[in-house]
Amino acid sequence: MTLRIHNTLTRALEDFSPLEPGHVRMYVCGMTVYDLCHLGHARSMVAFDVVQRWLKASGYRVTYVRNITDIDDKIIKRSLENGETVRGLTDRMIDALHQDADALGIERPTHEPRAMDYVPQMLSMIGTLQDKGLAYQASNGDVNYAVRKFPGYGKLSGKSLDELQAGERVAVDDGKQDPLDFVLWKSAKTSEPDEVKWASPFGAGRPGWHIECSAMSCEMLGQSFDIHGGGADLQFPHHENEIAQSEGANGQKMASVWMHNGFINVDNEKMSKSLGNFFTIRDVLKEFDAETVRFFVVRSHYRSQLNYSDVHLNDARGALKRLYTALGTVTPDAVTIDWAEPHAARFKAAMDEDFGTPEAVAVLFELASEVNRTQSAQTAGLMKALGGVLGLLQDDPKAFAQAGADVDEDAIQAQIAARAAAKAAKNFAEADRIRQALAAEGIVLKDSPTGTTWERG
Repeated sequence: MTLRIHNTLTRALEDFSPLEPGHVRMYVCGMTVYDLCHLGHARSMVAFDVVQRWLKASGYRVTYVRNITDIDDKIIKRSLENGETVRGLTDRMIDALHQDADALGIERPTHEPRAMDYVPQMLSMIGTLQDKGLAYQASNGDVNYAVRKFPGYGKLSGKSLDELQAGERVAVDDGKQDPLDFVLWKSAKTSEPDEVKWASPFGAGRPGWHIECSAMSCEMLGQSFDIHGGGADLQFPHHENEIAQSEGANGQKMASVWMHNGFINVDNEKMSKSLGNFFTIRDVLKEFDAETVRFFVVRSHYRSQLNYSDVHLNDARGALKRLYTALGTVTPDAVTIDWAEPHAARFKAAMDEDFGTPEAVAVLFELASEVNRTQSAQTAGLMKALGGVLGLLQDDPKAFAQAGADVDEDAIQAQIAARAAAKAAKNFAEADRIRQALAAEGIVLKDSPTGTTWERG
C-alpha cells in the first residue's frame, strides 16, 4: 500500500513519492525561543516526530530539519525586560526546549539551524527578490515583499488577494506600497541592542520572520524538497509568505507536500501565549508522566483539534495503563516486525493513510487483548515493537505504573511491610487502614502470591 498524505496545498490526499528515490527531505517550523514551550508546541513536535518515525519505518532515509527562531521582536523585548543578552536568553530557552522534547521521547531532528547563523543566506535571497522586482526598500529603510507581483500568492490559504486585503490596514508610517506587502529586512532601531543588527546593502538591520525559513530550508534541503510542516496557525501568513519568497527567488516549487497539525484547545480556544491560556510542557509534566502526555497527543489524528483538560489526560493515562498491564503479564520476545502479519498489516494500512494514529493505536489494544488471553510472548513482542514505531510502550511496565507518583518509595515499602505485619498478626483493621491511607495518596496496592506491589492510581 502506498503512503498517502493530506496536502494542504491541494486540499486532497495524495500518493507520496519523494523527489529523490528513497530519501525524504522534510522541513518543519520550530519554536521562537523567548519562553518555555507549551503543550501546543508539544503537539507539533510529537506529530512530526511520528511522521519521521513512520517514514524511517517505511524504509526511507530522512533528512529532518526543524529550525529555531532566535531573532524576533518578542525575543528582543523579553531580553531587554530580563536584562540579559539575546544570546543568553535564547541559549537558555533552547536548553529548556531540548529537555522538554527529550522527556516526551521526541527524537532530535537531523539538523536544527538557528536563524542568527543564516543571515547571509537571507540577505542573498532578499537581494535576488529585489533584482527580480519582487522586493523594494521603503522610505523607512525596511525592505518589503511586493505581494501583488507574485502571481501565486494565496494558493496555500485558498484566499484571493481581494479577500486578504479586506482584513488588512496600512500603518501611516510603515512605508508599504500595498497593505498586503510584508517585511523582509527590518531597518535597525536605536532602541535595539547591537547584537541584533547586521550590516547589509540595505543598511543596518535584521531579518523579518518569514525570510528565515525560506533561507534555511533552501540552504539545508535545496530549492525544492518533499515535505514542509508546521502548526495550522502558520498556514497563513507565514507559510504563504515562505512560498512567495522561495518560489519568487528560485523559480521552482518549494515543497511537494504541505502538512499542518491541528491546535490544542482550552475551553474551545487555541492554546497560545498571546491568549494567556497556555500550559507549559514542564508544568503539565509535574502532574502527568511524559509518556501519558505523548499518548494523549498520538492517539488523536495529527490534523484534528485536541481538547486539553485533566480529565482527558487522566483518560489517556488509564488507556495507556491498560496496554502496559498487558505487557506486564508476560516478558515480550524481541520481535522484528513482519508487516504481512495481520495486526502489523492493519497498523501499516492505518499509518499509510495520512499517518492514521487513532487506528494504529486501536491495533495495539487488539494485541493487548490477545496478550491477556493467550499470554503469548511473541504477541507481546509485536505489540511492543509496533508501539515503538509511535514512541510508546518502551518503558518497564512496573516503572510506568509507578511513574508520576510524587511520593517516597521507601516510605511506601515501609507501609507495605507494616501492612504485612498487621495481617500476620490478624490485625485486619490496621491492614485495611494502611491500604486506605495509601489509596488516599493515589497509591494502589496489588496483592499476589509473590507479594504486594504498588502503582499510581
